[in-house]
Amino acid sequence: MRLVVLGGGESGVGTAILGKKKGYDVFVSDFGKIKENYKEVLTINGIAWEDENHTEDFILNADIVMKSPGIPEKAPIVKKLIKKGIPVISEIEFAIQFTNATTVGITGSNGKTTTTLLTYDLLKQGGLNVGLAGNIGKSFAWQVAENKHDIYVLELSSFQLDGIINYKPHIAIITNISPDHLDRYNYDYSLYIDSKFRITKNQTEADYLIYDNEDEAIQNWLKNNMIKANKVPFSLVTKLENEGGFLEKNNMNITIKNDTFTMPINELALEGKHNIKNAMAATAVAQLLNIRKQTIRESLINFQGAEHRLEKVLKIQGVQYINDSKATNVNSVFYALDSMTTPTVWIVGGVDKGNDYDELMPLVREKVKAIICLGVDNTKINNIFNNVVDIMVETTSMLEAVQVAQRLAEKGDSVLLSPACASFDLFKNYEDRGKQFKQAIYNL
Repeated sequence: MRLVVLGGGESGVGTAILGKKKGYDVFVSDFGKIKENYKEVLTINGIAWEDENHTEDFILNADIVMKSPGIPEKAPIVKKLIKKGIPVISEIEFAIQFTNATTVGITGSNGKTTTTLLTYDLLKQGGLNVGLAGNIGKSFAWQVAENKHDIYVLELSSFQLDGIINYKPHIAIITNISPDHLDRYNYDYSLYIDSKFRITKNQTEADYLIYDNEDEAIQNWLKNNMIKANKVPFSLVTKLENEGGFLEKNNMNITIKNDTFTMPINELALEGKHNIKNAMAATAVAQLLNIRKQTIRESLINFQGAEHRLEKVLKIQGVQYINDSKATNVNSVFYALDSMTTPTVWIVGGVDKGNDYDELMPLVREKVKAIICLGVDNTKINNIFNNVVDIMVETTSMLEAVQVAQRLAEKGDSVLLSPACASFDLFKNYEDRGKQFKQAIYNL
């Protein structure tokens, strides 16, 4: 069996290693450059590879192809494979056939990284033999090749779900759905929503779907489509009668199998309304997997959030600097601004993914005293917010943006990097953008 892996990043190299171990004839092809450390791993394992090219003769003779999530369906080589009828699947779909582990699959437009890390922490503190993979950490396929975890918590993007045929998580979470990555879905929001719900399409009556009961897109989809999984909704506004999570008198309550876990929200390590929802979803998983209540409580009290997600960096001269580089869409920024309790200098901009900034208007009027644009082309942001804030400054480097922010911020203010955009115009990725932000603050 010939396995061709498109993309020589973390998921590609992990798939290649697992494929080799399982006796496939493996070839890795990347149209960009493969990082040196990955090249070494492939070579040591005797796996053939190429980069900065796709040699069709070596690719179109595949029995099966694993496509890395970053490669769009529209890529010419992918189109040719599909035309030839060669199955093109995701890393998750490939790897799942080689493990009997239970998986918890987590998707959503926002909050999925935090929810994934928190779920992993709850299960790990509960003494389970658990792995963390998907869109985060070490490749799932690589871990299946090397480790024997009983449970995996997987962060799944819509791109990863697009390449699924048989995979089903025992427990699925959809944190929320808002327009994102529409450039990959022909600018059709319904296609993106369908993509997220692929997480539950193979689930049976023995499985569970945990979801935000207030999310319009989720509600509408569930009204019009049947699912087999047991529904576990969570809500901040409605008291739920059956299974699920709800808020009452500043207490978070989650009921699973007639057993209720209760905790005051002011004890949660994570701040903000959206994080109460993330905590409810993660707690529901822990209860379904029989983690002790005391362990759940301790984990929720002590949890350290995800890097680059509303991460408090430093307070300098009474000004709090906050790194939210992971906010690559409008909905994420909405959460960030909503959680601000002080006048805010907002650093925004990058590669726009078709953003509609209108929903931010009330929050920007209420909380933002100055906007610093950080991107190659800031025209759209300028046009939209020009009359809403008193001060708008254009910058072209992180160092400049942070220095300007320091000049504009007064004691008691916050400086928030929450870009609403992808980072590829000035940075390698959102991590690089967040690290440069932190470095610039340390240098002040």
